[in-house]
Amino acid sequence: MTNPVLYIGNKNYSSWSFRPWIGLRTAGIAFDEKLVPFDMAAGNPAFKAFSPTGKVPVLVDGDITVWESLAILDHVARKHPASGLWPDSQADRSKAMAMSSEMASSFPALRSACPMNMRRKRQPIEVTPAIAADVARIQAIWSGCLEQSNGPFLFGAFSIADAMFAPVVNRLDVYGFDTSPTVADYMMRVKALPAWREWETAGQAEPWFVNEDEA
Repeated sequence: MTNPVLYIGNKNYSSWSFRPWIGLRTAGIAFDEKLVPFDMAAGNPAFKAFSPTGKVPVLVDGDITVWESLAILDHVARKHPASGLWPDSQADRSKAMAMSSEMASSFPALRSACPMNMRRKRQPIEVTPAIAADVARIQAIWSGCLEQSNGPFLFGAFSIADAMFAPVVNRLDVYGFDTSPTVADYMMRVKALPAWREWETAGQAEPWFVNEDEA
């Protein structure tokens, strides 16, 4: 059986690529990686050869093409139900989907001001009220889940919810946000994952530089 192919962008910057990549890698699901780099603000025109939207990530699984990070993760979770990518209980699965969807559609101030950047040295930025509100909401989501599950991840075991929020762990870290002890401990556990370390090391070694993503 041929492995699905996950098309991704730069590991230093591409937060949307990071989400399915860390999910599949941490769940132990085999896939072939194809990195198509970009060094311009609008991505790479070459993405159009495999992507219906001209963006990454894209998963090609046989004759099925799936775009959008959350859709890719859900596709793989349904194909591999024993992977644990969705929590076991119906209530937790619904909550994890709601959180993951909120991550996909919300937090515009944080996204705009703080692009994911694996090479960035930790340095605080000026925090606007809109950024502060985004960060407060994220910390509330994480803290509530961790209080209920007792960790180590949002729903106990690593899930799609953790994968969807993984780039935010980088953002809260390298842009120097103050976090609660609960959130700080969670971030340390995510950053200790072998998949995180593999991606981070590769991202830091990349030669491509995108000025728009250097806050």
